Amino acid sequence: MQGTMTCITKFHRPTVLAADGGTDTVPAMRVGVIADTHGLLRPRVVELLRGCDVILHAGDVGTAAVLTELRAIAPVQAVRGNVDDGPVVRELPPSLHGDLDGVRFQMVHRREDADLRDRDFGLVVFGHSHRPELQFHGSCLLLNPGACGPRRFSFPLTLAVLTVHGRRLLPEILGAEE
Repeated sequence: MQGTMTCITKFHRPTVLAADGGTDTVPAMRVGVIADTHGLLRPRVVELLRGCDVILHAGDVGTAAVLTELRAIAPVQAVRGNVDDGPVVRELPPSLHGDLDGVRFQMVHRREDADLRDRDFGLVVFGHSHRPELQFHGSCLLLNPGACGPRRFSFPLTLAVLTVHGRRLLPEILGAEE
C-alpha cells in the first residue's frame, strides 16, 4: 500500500434532547459514499447526499471546490486518488481508517490497496474502477460506490448511502443520473 494510513475521528450518531428533557439517540447514522467526481459535483449528487451525517469520498476528487461543496452538506473524509494532483487534493491521504458508530472502516482509492487481512474492519470503501460494487469478504462489506462525476466508460452514474445501526450496515447504490 502506498503512503501511510491515517486514523480519523470517530463518527457517532447525534444525541438529541428528548421530550422529557432527557437525551435520546437518533436511531441510525446515514453515511454518503462517493468516488471519482473528477472535479464535477452534480446537483443530483448533492440532492442525494442531503441528510447524511458524514460523507466519505474514495478518491479522484478532482478539485478543492468539490470538497468545499460537500462540506456544506456534512463532514467529509476523503482519500487521494490517482488523478488528484491539484492544490489541496494532492495533500489528501492515500488511505485512512476510522469508526462509523461502532463499525471500523478503511478507505482507499484502489481496491488492491486495501488490507483485507485485517479482520477488525466491518467496511472497506474504494473507488477507481467507476463500477459500483457491493460484496462481502467474510463479515466485511467491500463497497465501491461507482462514479458520479463526468461520465466515463459505459457504467451508470452512481453513489452509495449506508445506514449504520447497531453496528449493522445497510448499503444502497443509488443512481445519480440527471
